[in-house]
Amino acid sequence: MSSTHEQDIPAAAVTASDGTENENLAIIARQAIVDANRAVYGYELFDRTTASNSHTAASDAALLFNALSHAGTEALVGKKTVFINCTHESLAGGHLELIHPDKVVLEVPPLADSATAEDIEARVATLDALRTRGFRLAFDQNVLKPSYVSWLPLAGFIKLDMQAFKPELAGTLVKFASIHSQATLVAEKVETSEQYQLMADLGVQLFQGYWFAKPSLVKATTIRPSRATIIQLINLVHKQASTAEIEDLLKKDPTLSFNLLRFINSSGFGLSCEVTSFRHAVMILGLKKLFRWAALLMTTSRAGGAPPAIGTTAVVRGRLMELLAAELLPPEECDNAFVVGVFSLLDVMLGVPLEKALASVALPEPVTDALLHGTGVFAPFLELTQACESGDEVAFAKAAEALHLSNRQVNWAHLQALTWAESLGEE
Repeated sequence: MSSTHEQDIPAAAVTASDGTENENLAIIARQAIVDANRAVYGYELFDRTTASNSHTAASDAALLFNALSHAGTEALVGKKTVFINCTHESLAGGHLELIHPDKVVLEVPPLADSATAEDIEARVATLDALRTRGFRLAFDQNVLKPSYVSWLPLAGFIKLDMQAFKPELAGTLVKFASIHSQATLVAEKVETSEQYQLMADLGVQLFQGYWFAKPSLVKATTIRPSRATIIQLINLVHKQASTAEIEDLLKKDPTLSFNLLRFINSSGFGLSCEVTSFRHAVMILGLKKLFRWAALLMTTSRAGGAPPAIGTTAVVRGRLMELLAAELLPPEECDNAFVVGVFSLLDVMLGVPLEKALASVALPEPVTDALLHGTGVFAPFLELTQACESGDEVAFAKAAEALHLSNRQVNWAHLQALTWAESLGEE
């Protein structure tokens, strides 16, 4: 639901003055959403860190992470509401657990034209759960179609694209939306005074478009810890280490502690007081959210000496293991499944034999059983994950059958995992 003309936002700004790509530069474009008095209500954010304008679950997570952790949050959005474009994959991502829902509006796209009524209905549970957690949802005018009737009561905002319908239909759309939803209406892609006046006269309250403001760029240099350090943190969380142990690691790595304090003090986290100590940060975040933060930080960190593709594969494995485990195991086991997947390539990432790599970290016995001996509850999930990578149809069929998972279940989980991690290969 981007209301900008993509080519007018200079993605080329990611390159340094010598023409090389600056890997430590986060670039976010923002466009104001204003009321009838032109007072800023909020900002829609767009990731411009890479030259690609592709929009994926991974880029959604990276945008939100960079907006809240790196880019000088107060300069970027101040106390205003943030509108973030989402994919349906990213709406199920754990990164949303890190965000104070009062601060963020999730812009939800319609499904593909080929989607069935069952496909549309199947999304309601996820959308309703997000709304119950306090997130407000924004939809475009497609939500006014009969096929999306189940989504309409969930709308906090409906964005009416002025380029998508004839002016004479505006009154009908506004009236229908007002009768059948409690949503605040936003006229977007407003490019003339006539378009503004038309919608204002119909009672529309919010406006976005070039007639008010073109997107502006906010740049910030990021400082990202090595992947090896983040793996150490994930390991401490998984063995439920004491606050003191986690604090020790934060003290040893200034980049890790800097990122954590900047994130937890961002407006998106929603605290009323500033956190200045590592111990306080760890206690407030809690182990579950600390794990989610570290996993997300890993997707935006450099691989160090390891090729970026190895980091991508490791995160794909972790995410796929987590998604497959969610089908069959209790929720508390899914995080361990993630670690099995990520750590299965620890030897390549760190340049040492796997047994030696694992000897330096404390892991739950079922995790080491799967990694070193191919036994235990997670072993068949790891076999299936590796079969997905290899393209070995016989091994795939055997592993899927052992877990009683259908090809569709596995292929869908694999697609989600690839989408989640694909930004790693672009760093």
